[in-house]
Amino acid sequence: MRQFIVMSSLSLFAALLGANAHAQGRPDAAAGATLAQNWCASCHLVTPAQKSAAAAGAPSFMALARDPAMTADKLRGFLNKPHPPMPNLSLTRQEIENVVAYIVSQQ
Repeated sequence: MRQFIVMSSLSLFAALLGANAHAQGRPDAAAGATLAQNWCASCHLVTPAQKSAAAAGAPSFMALARDPAMTADKLRGFLNKPHPPMPNLSLTRQEIENVVAYIVSQQ
């Protein structure tokens, strides 16, 4: 019986650790895709299926993902401090991580 309680406690502890890691916000490319479609698609091509973007010269997310100079760290830095003509979207850290995960997934 004691072994059962110990094993049950360990299982509960492991589940809580997993839930805590998820609550802390692992990057979620699907959530990043939704953000990109809602906020970025008016200027950037954010999916291969998208036909056009309004802003001339705005790189596609697929081009960003294929650019070896555009690392995840550089994307994070850029999204933390947007530059004109890009609007200041005031993304949270989690939203930035999600968008970066989505862009990287477009390789």
